[in-house]
Amino acid sequence: MFDWLTNILQGPKPAGPPRTIRLFGVADPTITRDGLVVEKEGWHAEFEEARTFLLFELPAPGVEQAILAFRAKLRSEELRGRAYLEMWCRFQGLGDFFSKGYHHAIRGTNGWVSVETPFYLKKGQRPDLIKLNLAAEGSGKIWIKEIELLYTPLK
Repeated sequence: MFDWLTNILQGPKPAGPPRTIRLFGVADPTITRDGLVVEKEGWHAEFEEARTFLLFELPAPGVEQAILAFRAKLRSEELRGRAYLEMWCRFQGLGDFFSKGYHHAIRGTNGWVSVETPFYLKKGQRPDLIKLNLAAEGSGKIWIKEIELLYTPLK
């Protein structure tokens, strides 16, 4: 009885180490061009109201039964509201589904912090498009760098 309950509460188990699907750098053009400026090894944005910065799209990554992880480093200055990563996965015939990184949201003024937003895929769930965004509430300044999408297969 307790083994069954323990298995349910533990969640999915990795079948191997995470693998990088794609790294994104300043040579890769972002989808949002206005308000997002290349600065050294990342991007910088100043904004007066809430907005979402559309960063990158990855068509047909060919993954299923896995944990996708959108990772990046964020820094902020005088950020009123939260800033966090969000990942959208589109499934043919079903539409778009999202994972928002509220649990790793930053506020105020911060040095560089590593953040991650996961998306769990069950067997047979194969997104035909993945969208990586930076969501910002309120106003302030934010920097983002070292953007990557990782894949961890599940048992």
